[in-house]
Amino acid sequence: MRQHGRVMRTEPETAEPGSQPRTFGIMVELFRGGDVVVLSGAGLSTESGIPDYRGPSGLARRGQPMTYQAFTGSAAARQRYWARSHLGWRHIAGAVPNTGHLAVAELERHGLLRGIITQNVDGLHQAAGGGAVTELHGSLHRVVCLSCWRRTPRPALDERLRAANPAWTDPPADAPVNPDGDVALEETGGFAVADCEQCGGVLKPDVVFFGENVPKPRVASCYDLVAGAAALVVLGSSLTVMSGFRYVRHAASLGIPVVIVNQGETRGDVLAAATIDAPLGVTLTTVVRELGLAG
Repeated sequence: MRQHGRVMRTEPETAEPGSQPRTFGIMVELFRGGDVVVLSGAGLSTESGIPDYRGPSGLARRGQPMTYQAFTGSAAARQRYWARSHLGWRHIAGAVPNTGHLAVAELERHGLLRGIITQNVDGLHQAAGGGAVTELHGSLHRVVCLSCWRRTPRPALDERLRAANPAWTDPPADAPVNPDGDVALEETGGFAVADCEQCGGVLKPDVVFFGENVPKPRVASCYDLVAGAAALVVLGSSLTVMSGFRYVRHAASLGIPVVIVNQGETRGDVLAAATIDAPLGVTLTTVVRELGLAG
């Protein structure tokens, strides 16, 4: 909580949200006051069947994500990426918002949120009814040409890839889907990659790859959003990467209370006014109920 421009911190606590621990009560009151910015990470989408890298569902995750440098520097790397992503896309496209996404949308509908910043690329905030969503790392639902910068819907590319690769219908049963929406598939030879229909350039999902920077205007607008907030609530992010952690540091430096809800410790815990180690869906649903917003 704020006192003389400083964040007053409570001790982290693992608790069932319905028992109203002190940390949970702090979060409820911050939401009640409104003007809250939500920063969401992969942990919010795990209950929709999309795995994360660092939370409970990602502990046994193998392999490394595609980097921007590898993707742009090698046709073989692009073939490997698109083959794996083509098979994984149907999993992302078929995912539906879980109770956590729906609770966040409910908070927004009642005017309690200043905005939503998401590190996720799955589009589930919008599917749940979220409006003021900034996709920090972009979205798998769009494709961008690296030559003419034309953006097109992913379903249109999916139709082209299906037509060009009729044998690539279903991933192997033992091939898990990675957090980035691609299937952990080793053999990708023979897959036909589609180029931009307008200029023939290289197509890339409209997401920020590892080794690539978030566009500066997007970074700046998120800084402004956080600076004007009454509180910042982090949902399901370990804050390991700087792209999200910087907003926690920014809020704390301004004396803006930070609450973190995540399963496991995070990089930002020492800066938080309260931390809650609990499942996201039940926690956020309980917040909505405590505020009397549930129908």
